[in-house]
Amino acid sequence: MTCRFLARACAAVALAGLSSIAHAAWPDKPVRIVVPYPPGGNVDVAARLIAPGLQAALGQPFIVENKPGAGGMIAGEYVARSEADGYTLFMAANGPLLFSPLIFNRQAYKWDRDFAPISSVSFTPMVLEVKPSLPVRTVADLIALAKKEPGKLTMAAPGAGTSNHLVSELLQHVTGARWITAQYKGNAPANTDLLGGQVDFQFDQISVASPFIKDGRLRALAVTTARRVPSLPDVPTFAEAGYKDMEAATFTGLLAPKGTPPEILHRLSKALDGILKQPDIIKRFDDIGAEARGNTPEEFTRYLAAEDARWTPIIESAHITAN
Repeated sequence: MTCRFLARACAAVALAGLSSIAHAAWPDKPVRIVVPYPPGGNVDVAARLIAPGLQAALGQPFIVENKPGAGGMIAGEYVARSEADGYTLFMAANGPLLFSPLIFNRQAYKWDRDFAPISSVSFTPMVLEVKPSLPVRTVADLIALAKKEPGKLTMAAPGAGTSNHLVSELLQHVTGARWITAQYKGNAPANTDLLGGQVDFQFDQISVASPFIKDGRLRALAVTTARRVPSLPDVPTFAEAGYKDMEAATFTGLLAPKGTPPEILHRLSKALDGILKQPDIIKRFDDIGAEARGNTPEEFTRYLAAEDARWTPIIESAHITAN
């Protein structure tokens, strides 16, 4: 009995030792970063900005792989079902990670059950903008007009459950104003109709909206940041405009399948922290209207929990679905 017990104990110690060696050797082959959207969008760009730095820091290629579809759930489910060995990572954003399973009524995965957060990568704030012919100059003007004529104004959204859409629902919830939401298949057609005057206003990422605001084709009313945005210094924050609790941003972040060894998560987080503090990387994110900002796995987990708790009730109360 004693001999068998000692043999099992020795075997367990040996396996633990082999596991530690394997983790220490990671990565010894290419790592895939799975993006839930087609090439060219802000999530894809963020992944391609950090991939070379991760390769330089960790000594293996980091390959960006695009798997779009189903609101990002094709990529999310693929990563959630992958081996928890640090070789398949998810470059997530608000929608695919937190909202799509609820909006599509398909619980293929849950962020806190199926993923191990590594670090945030970038945050892109939004701006509330209106067509120039709309007789409003402030957020208060817009809310007053919406309350005077409920359901007459039309807000353009790039898809059900996008951050842009949810911020609009939050503003209605906070103010009691009501408007019609026109859903589009992406930012481009929504912008086209706003510029053409077919809809009245929208929330858009500052990176996309700035050129149209600066040339006077659209009018900015407020930004969803705690402080004013340097590229739009004359545009107030929502807090300055008299509406608190309206801070919002589109985030990108890196996650691994649940069960990935903590040593790997922390090595990735530490590497990302160094990359995102490099002046050229900061500038390249700034050029696309985003803030480069990393954090620890623990900090990123707390952030995701807070975002989930904040936006899930908005989705449920507004009955937002993909249908």
